[in-house]
Amino acid sequence: MTGTDWAGWQQSWDRQQEWYMPDREERFRVMLDMVEALVGPKPRVLDLACGTGSITDRLLKRFPEATSTGVDLDPALLAIAEGYFAGDERVTFVTADLKDPEWAADLPYDAYDAVLTATALHWLHSEPLAALYGQLAGLVRDGGVLMNADHMIDGTTPRINAAERARRHARMDREKAAGVLDWADWWALAGKDPVLAGPTARRFEIYGEHADGDTPSPRWHADTLRAAGFGEARAVWASPSDTLLLAVK
Repeated sequence: MTGTDWAGWQQSWDRQQEWYMPDREERFRVMLDMVEALVGPKPRVLDLACGTGSITDRLLKRFPEATSTGVDLDPALLAIAEGYFAGDERVTFVTADLKDPEWAADLPYDAYDAVLTATALHWLHSEPLAALYGQLAGLVRDGGVLMNADHMIDGTTPRINAAERARRHARMDREKAAGVLDWADWWALAGKDPVLAGPTARRFEIYGEHADGDTPSPRWHADTLRAAGFGEARAVWASPSDTLLLAVK
């Protein structure tokens, strides 16, 4: 893997994700603001479904004394994360399937100050997501936090939802015409890279082309987290299409 531009791959992933979510950095800022407010500037963090480590990257730049455990199943994104953070003793990566009831067995710690995740858990249907929230309640220490930033759709507002979606896709179409890489374009490039081609092929064997999970409402997430054992849960940031849901143990 010598010579691979891991920072370049990390940055290109960020740019591709920003096409879908132009306010992505604002979500991360608020997420870390709340980490600092509730558990302090030296947190032990579980970066759940970490991908290339976007959350961990921002976490460590803001809180140099933090530690992070990144968990994912995607071999290509994990290869980028492991390459990018190589030699950083504050970071550990674990390959695990969150649908496996024993996925947490290989974690290096029994408890975390914060579990953070973004744009990932919509791959799960509501039933396994509720089960996962129950497991995470057991991993977050008392007073610790869980934050999930993701697509959370309120089904009671169909006209608002349709208008937001139309506006968002019009903006995306303009940027796509100007040459922005979308999800499929980015993965096509990864599949041609000498180092990432193999992991990319394995990734599509695992996941297929697209997510088939649910996007329940923020209220569903908050209610489910409280039922799982968190004392408080509510949105702390929202865009017209996404929500950052914070739960405190």
